[in-house]
Amino acid sequence: MSERKLAQITRGMPTSDGAGVKLTRLLGTPELRALDPFLMLDKFHSDNPGDYIAGFPPHPHRGFETVTYMVAGRMRHRDNKGHEGVIEPGGVQWMTAAGGIVHSETPEQEDGLMSGFQLWVNLPEAEKMKPASYQEYGEDDVPSDIRDDVVAKIIVGKTSTGFEGPVRDITVEPFYAELRMEPGAVFEEPLGMDKTAFAAVHSGSVETGGETLGEAMLGVYEPGDIVKLTAGPDGARVMLAAGKPIREQIYWAGPFVMTTEADVRQAMLDYQQGRFGPPVPA
Repeated sequence: MSERKLAQITRGMPTSDGAGVKLTRLLGTPELRALDPFLMLDKFHSDNPGDYIAGFPPHPHRGFETVTYMVAGRMRHRDNKGHEGVIEPGGVQWMTAAGGIVHSETPEQEDGLMSGFQLWVNLPEAEKMKPASYQEYGEDDVPSDIRDDVVAKIIVGKTSTGFEGPVRDITVEPFYAELRMEPGAVFEEPLGMDKTAFAAVHSGSVETGGETLGEAMLGVYEPGDIVKLTAGPDGARVMLAAGKPIREQIYWAGPFVMTTEADVRQAMLDYQQGRFGPPVPA
């Protein structure tokens, strides 16, 4: 079986979003606009409350899915469909915004470390206007595939050793996992020849695909059979992702991702005219 090499490496770009939350954008940057079917990947990581305390006030989404995974800290979610919950360390929320939703995300803490990732996953045109839905799981519900000095937390997809993540029925058949690696640890996994794949480093470093990735770096894999990651001298925490490309046109304007410019304009109009539903409860 052939090991997948890295086709591209990018470094995270500092940015801010919401009410001034400081982020590092690894995907969705001028250097790497999108990676079909993935649209954006943000890392948030700070123990300074001023960097995150204001959170993300109510805002809309349409046409894709948002995936929030917490490494440290607690984030409260509210939306205008009657859903509310708190994402804690090791927990995940997979929100299918689809036809439209308005939600808010606010820290459930006033100090301490807030750290994690938010990934945006595109939807095919046929599913962009279906009803919004959620899949939410705490750390105890996310299985651990333990291999020597690696703990792989499997969010979605099934490993070669039989561990399957709790998130199900996602059209692009994704694999998404957090790898918690001790120094020198090795993790190997086939991800599917036809799938787009990347590794994004939260902390530490890894050797993979013939290159070294450090903190807040993302590596895009070439086609191949398996990925192999070897942790550096300080160990590593890495997000590993793969998914089937959709291969459709993308028209993207802020929180709306559609397949035509007319559909994006319609999304803006629908939101402005209140067709996304009632306000988010305070």
